[in-house]
Amino acid sequence: MNMIKERSHGTKRKTAIIVGALYIIGTVAGILSKVFIGFTKVTTNENQIIMAALSGLIMALALAMVPVMMFPILKKHNEPLALGYVIYRGALETVTTILMVAGWLFLAIVNQEYITGTLDASNFQTLRTLLLKGHDSINVISQIIFPLGALMFYALLFKSKLIPRWISGWGFIAAILWITNAFLGIFGLIIQWSPIQVILSMPIFFQEMVMAVWLIVKGFNPSAIAALSAKTNINEI
Repeated sequence: MNMIKERSHGTKRKTAIIVGALYIIGTVAGILSKVFIGFTKVTTNENQIIMAALSGLIMALALAMVPVMMFPILKKHNEPLALGYVIYRGALETVTTILMVAGWLFLAIVNQEYITGTLDASNFQTLRTLLLKGHDSINVISQIIFPLGALMFYALLFKSKLIPRWISGWGFIAAILWITNAFLGIFGLIIQWSPIQVILSMPIFFQEMVMAVWLIVKGFNPSAIAALSAKTNINEI
């Protein structure tokens, strides 16, 4: 019995380390994608677009793995909410990111066709405008999907006490600030990359990095893991 408990604890410890590492990888890749593609407008440089696309794909895959890794643990506390987290952050957010990346790659093709003379200036501007509008629309959807998934995740973490409640509570509040930021942007009440928008966006960035480091260094709360395991055993009986 003790060997089984130790093995289970070791598995959960590895999960915590992997999840923490995935958050860091995803965040760094996401920042790089913004740097390459341009913070205020989409670049016309083909190499930068390709690098942004690769960074975006790395971000999408890394962050999509987080709910997959966490589901076996979180479902013991609330399976419907854990499944919702997988759907929002593991599926929907990944799809929107891939669609944005596909749009960037199409933009690179359009730019290349224009440079080689296959497209005239009028058609180039039309296609570029359509791609950019599509990018902006998908980005708006992503800005809403992301915090909804985050709210589910931090609600589960707060109730389960897998990490200190000040970290999960911070994440919950930061996700609400992100949603506020998204809707203010949708209705044109704030300008992109304005000081207010940056202030509303930064709490979730710092919170995720703090949580990632905590998971790598400290792991999950052993007593919370034991409580979840006991709950599962009782339900099985």
